[in-house]
This record gives sequence, structure tokens and C-alpha cells, in this order.
Amino acid sequence: MKNSELKLISELMKNSRRSDRELAKAIGASQPTVTRTRARLEKEGYLREYTVIPDFHKLGFELASFNLVSVKKNLSIEELKKAQQIQLKNMAVGLAEEIVLFNRGLGGSYNAVVVAFHKSYSDYSEFVGKIKASQFVDASAMSSFIVDLADETQYRYFTFSTLAKYLLTMSK
Repeated sequence: MKNSELKLISELMKNSRRSDRELAKAIGASQPTVTRTRARLEKEGYLREYTVIPDFHKLGFELASFNLVSVKKNLSIEELKKAQQIQLKNMAVGLAEEIVLFNRGLGGSYNAVVVAFHKSYSDYSEFVGKIKASQFVDASAMSSFIVDLADETQYRYFTFSTLAKYLLTMSK
């Protein structure tokens, strides 16, 4: 990836609301170049979405949970698609909307992580029940780390700004 593309992505991660003109000034390129590059990066899937990172506590969430789980087996592509379809159906009827990330990975005896936000501890408890009831998850293998979003002592707020700066070191 070109250094100019990394600079553009980095600037967008810091603030995706800026105009192409402002971005061009920030990375030292012309506005038409930024517009073309952004369109190409979107088309190629480097830029998935533009969003904001709100204060989740002010929005009514008390907890964030990081849940290590074990799927019953490594899912085939077909089974993964089925699991995704079930997730989309659940979201359509108001179930599992709190999940912001569910990916396979490695860690201890677990092979997946589920990150979610909850309005209360009882909502979190219901969420755990839904995860354990899933046909794809081993109910006996789950461990959670819960973050109190009301805790005013935060070491670092959730942001992509630091990652945006780090991204620029990758081209060197």
C-alpha cells in the first residue's frame, strides 16, 4: 500500500467527517486525488464504513463485556454463513443487537471472542444465557471480562486515533 493511502486512512480514522479538501491539505495531496483514492479504497474494501465513537455510558450502557468462548468446532464456510444468517435474524427481532464483534481467534482454551455492550448487569446476564444457548457455542467454555463504563478512571478511552498514528509507521 502506498504511503499516501496509509496517510489518508490514518486521517479518516482520526476524523471521518472531514471533507476531501481538508483531507488533501492534511496529507499534502490534491482534492481530486483524495476523492479518487477514497473511492478506490472504498471499492476495494479497505474502508468498510464511516462512523463515530460515542460515549457509550452517556448513551445508557453501563457495561462492556469481552467474552472468550469456544465454538463447538471450527465452523466450515457453510456453517459460518448459517451462523451469520442466524445472527442477522436475531438482530431483526431484537436479539443479540448488543454484539459489536464476534470473531474466531486463539486464547487459552477458547477459540472465539464476543464483544458486547449492555444497559445493565441483568441485560449482561441475559446475554450470557443467549450465548450459551447458541448451537455453535460450547456452553461450558466461556469466560467474561466486564468493564464498568461509569468508572471515571479510564486508562485510555476507546479510540482509533492512536492506531491511526501507528498505521503510518507501517509504511517505513
